[in-house]
Amino acid sequence: MIIVVLVLLALVGMPLFAVIALGAMAGFHQAELDLALVAMEFQRIGELPVLIALPLFTFAGVLVAHSATPARLVDLTRAALGWLPGGLAILGLLMFALMTAFTGASGITVVALGSLMLPALLAAGYQRRFALGLVTTGSSMGVLFAPSLPLILYAVVAQQVAPGQGIGVDDLFLAGVLPGILMLLVLAGYAMWVQRDLPPDPRPVPALGKSVRAIAWELPLPFVVLGGIYGGWLLVIEAAVVTAAWVLISLLLIRREISLARLPAIITEAMMLVGAILIILGMSLASTNVMIDAQVPQRLFEAVAPHIDSRLVFLLLVNVVLLIAGMLLDIFAALVILAPLIIPVALAFGVDPVHLGIIFLANLQIGYCTPPVGINLFLASHRFGDDILKVYRATLPFLGLLLAALLIITWWPALSLWLPGRM
Repeated sequence: MIIVVLVLLALVGMPLFAVIALGAMAGFHQAELDLALVAMEFQRIGELPVLIALPLFTFAGVLVAHSATPARLVDLTRAALGWLPGGLAILGLLMFALMTAFTGASGITVVALGSLMLPALLAAGYQRRFALGLVTTGSSMGVLFAPSLPLILYAVVAQQVAPGQGIGVDDLFLAGVLPGILMLLVLAGYAMWVQRDLPPDPRPVPALGKSVRAIAWELPLPFVVLGGIYGGWLLVIEAAVVTAAWVLISLLLIRREISLARLPAIITEAMMLVGAILIILGMSLASTNVMIDAQVPQRLFEAVAPHIDSRLVFLLLVNVVLLIAGMLLDIFAALVILAPLIIPVALAFGVDPVHLGIIFLANLQIGYCTPPVGINLFLASHRFGDDILKVYRATLPFLGLLLAALLIITWWPALSLWLPGRM
């Protein structure tokens, strides 16, 4: 009965954190526990050191989105790979992945970078349908690459649900590299195949040296941050500090593209996003403990185990559930709601939680642009003025390729587990 009431409240528009909080309080009440424990569970998120990285990475990403950095990236891509068949599309995919990895929100990538890339692709001779599909689906790429906020959030939730499994943020950062590259390569190969018969871009190509100099302050940042994390020289928190300081100094003091007068509004925008994530996370920790105490994961395993005869079948079922969740829920909400339920069941089936995390995030990033209600579809339709059905049709070839890559990621755990050394 309680679950039915909570679902109805969510359907009529009650904020998600409030629905989760009500569920947690109902669970504590049924267990005859003091409701003050809900607030104490919420307070526990302040004891998670890795969460310090969350506001810093978010602030840096929003700051970049408000600058002219995306335009400089477009010029650099045309200068570097404008000669290659499909070169502009390939570099567009790389830029989308980089932007989404640092902002943690594909919606920002659609609006900020997609608005630059779509006209550039059309001017280079690409059909509008292909260009629209590339921008809409490509903007979700990057969730699997450090320092993606969903990677950090999954690690936090998994550490609470499965504390003895040695799940670190660094493990997730490394595990996402090869699956993320696989998805990019699949889309890049399709772009080269589509471009094979197109004439060369008639527009003059920017000089490479000039383009590199124009983006000289931003270009080293990914190599410093990601190289520092993967090389073991920087902790995740230290990398977040370096990123925020680097972006702030370069855009505010050196380039002066962000004025001091605009800075409070940008900080507010970034912290509103962080606040929403933390409220959902805090409430979900309380509800997670209620579910564990009530042995919900064990009961779920006992219910599904007789109908599933292998680990692969279980993972395929998880894919279906997560694709649907990715269409209906924000990626952060989907993580904190579903991960506490699925992780214990997956462990019972012998699935490595790091491999499961990559499957989780690969599904949810595809869900961003999966019809009928993927959020990127509506953002692209609104931003570019195209009918939503046209956006649906444009994304279908890309979704088919991404689903094929998802099956490889699911079937081949070594792709995710080799770099973190968890084979």
